Amino acid sequence: MLSEWLMPKAAALEVRGLTRRLRARAADEDAIDLAGNDYLGLSRDSRVIEATAEAVCRWGTGATASRLVTGTTTLHEELESALASYTGHAAGLVFSSGYLANLGVVTALGGPGTLVVTDEHVHASLIDAARLACSRVEVVPHNEVDAVAKVLAERNEPHALVATESVFSVLSDEAPLAALAGVAAEQNAVLVVDEAHGLGVTGGGRGSVHAAGLAGLDHVIVTMTLSKALASQGGVVLGPAVLREHLINRSRPFIYDTALTPASCAAALAALRVLEAEPERPAAIHSAAARLAAACGVPAAAGAVVSVPMPGPRETVRAAAICRDNGVLVGSFRPPSVPDGISRLRLTAQAGLSDDKLARACAVISQAISEVS
Repeated sequence: MLSEWLMPKAAALEVRGLTRRLRARAADEDAIDLAGNDYLGLSRDSRVIEATAEAVCRWGTGATASRLVTGTTTLHEELESALASYTGHAAGLVFSSGYLANLGVVTALGGPGTLVVTDEHVHASLIDAARLACSRVEVVPHNEVDAVAKVLAERNEPHALVATESVFSVLSDEAPLAALAGVAAEQNAVLVVDEAHGLGVTGGGRGSVHAAGLAGLDHVIVTMTLSKALASQGGVVLGPAVLREHLINRSRPFIYDTALTPASCAAALAALRVLEAEPERPAAIHSAAARLAAACGVPAAAGAVVSVPMPGPRETVRAAAICRDNGVLVGSFRPPSVPDGISRLRLTAQAGLSDDKLARACAVISQAISEVS
């Protein structure tokens, strides 16, 4: 039965050049990685590895239970306090993934009396969160503040959430955060900002919300992943202390999920300490991103991601394969992963790239684009 059901769907994807396949990498793979999200180059940093190993030896391999049972450790609370302090918020609550952090906060604040407004380019986790919130949802054109204001002003619901990303995950452009926060305040709404691609990258590392002077405002909520700049796993919601207490009592992805492992907490905490001690790392990301953008003939990005439009999905996959064959790993994003429907190579700059590796990567990528275009 499953074959009859699923094989036509697989064939339809193959015809359109949209089939996705897993590729296992070896631990000792000798390639320049511009496909992953290790923005600060800390996933193999000895300080992060040592902190992780120490946590495994002390706490064991798993969290053992949900946060409300025995899953909360002193490491969880230390990480929450450190992230809140670094980014300028009153409190934080750690989830087991960034995806669940978005689901957790939006669904806990949603309901029939809450309107959820999302930018059309938001990440899949925010799209799914809006769908699960049991709220009326309005999707507005990308970065159009006037559209947000209009929807908020015309609503009947007493409460409203506006969800956006600080730096968007595919195009790597910035949201007009100050304007959105102003409109939200005027319309008695809450702004939820996903800083997955801002933490460790923008605002000197503290993120775009902090850079815009919005951190700590009681109508601004921030979500972050720990799996990119902080080279770990997990997510966090940052905001007022009253929000933290509400999530502990109302957020199903928090209440019913096994807690983030102590080792992951230790890794993220160690990476954050490195970022605090070495504030030059975010600038190195932007320098590398600018060189990659110039080599590909596209504008410089606001974040670490360099997005390169391609003629179509097959050309995107082929260019990525050419790069891989020449020792450079790049992302190949095709519908439905691209919000504008345009297939793209997605390059992620890293702080730890040497000049030689960066020059090599620029030459390989430029040649691959030329070959398929």
